[in-house]
Formats: sequence, structure tokens, C-alpha cells
Amino acid sequence: MGRPRAFDEEQAVRAAAELFAVHGYEGTSVDDLVTGLGVHRGSLYKVFGSKRGLYLAALRRHLDEEVLPLAVALGEADGLAALLARAVGAFDGGPAAGLLLSAAVERAGSDPDVGALVAEGMAALDAAVERVRGTGPDGAPDGGPGTAGVLTATVLGLRLRARAGLGGPPPGAVLAFAERVG
Repeated sequence: MGRPRAFDEEQAVRAAAELFAVHGYEGTSVDDLVTGLGVHRGSLYKVFGSKRGLYLAALRRHLDEEVLPLAVALGEADGLAALLARAVGAFDGGPAAGLLLSAAVERAGSDPDVGALVAEGMAALDAAVERVRGTGPDGAPDGGPGTAGVLTATVLGLRLRARAGLGGPPPGAVLAFAERVG
């Protein structure tokens, strides 16, 4: 009979999400994970199979606990200006807040499983924008086709600028943009 697992799997996934969000997939070595999670290399491989397996678990957790609840909250905003104001603040949230963005940039194009998780997160954010935008007199979404994706890209672009240490436009400019588009 094997020894009982000596670490909390959920805590390890949460800590890995933080490491991956800060350093990216390629910038996080297995040694970084072993040290940062406080687990033995063998335990990491036994539970997650590989660094990639842990990355996928971390990204799934990030979607389930941060991105999808955020999308629900954003979809309850009263207008696009309120949605963007919430979104800009929310993406500066928890320590793993940049993991979706990092995954989209670094891994989604080369790893179909990561691509599917990123697409799920983006679709949830787009759907939140669609719920808030409503429809025009003709029954079509206000702002025209593709507007939800443009606004989601705007929010993620602001997050990217913040991660790079580059300021974003003043909040008033973001809100004025939302009012023009919506």
C-alpha cells in the first residue's frame, strides 16, 4: 500500500496557478513548481502526470473560480460603462488573475487543450458583454456583430498593459469608448 498523499492538491493547484500567471508556462520550471508548491517531484508527477497536467489543472481552476464567476458578475452590470468599470477593476484581482491572458498569448495556439480552455473563458466574457448590451429595435445586438469580442479584447488589452507596467488610458476614456460602442 502506498503512502498517503502529503500535500493538499487544491492548494498545490492554486499555488501553481499563481506561478504560471506570473512567469508563464515556459518561464516556470518543474524545479520552480517543486519549490513553490513544497512538494516532491515524484508526488507532482504522480498526481498531475506532468508539468502540462498541472498547468491544465491550474487553468481549469482559474476558469472555474475566477473567470466564469467574473463573467456572471459582469453580465449583471447595468450598461456597458458599468461592465467595463467592473471588468477593469476585476482583472487586477487575485494572484492568478493573469493566467487566462498568459495562456491565450503563450499556449493557446500550440496546445489544443489550453486553446479550448481559453476559448471557454473568452466565450463566457463575450456572453457577459452580450447580456449587458441588449438588442436594438431590429432585434440585433446593439453595436453590431463582433462588438462583444471587441469589448472583451479591450478589457484584456487593458489587463495586458497593466501586467507590462504600462498605464492604461484614463478610466473616463474607457467609459466614453463603451458608451460610443454600446
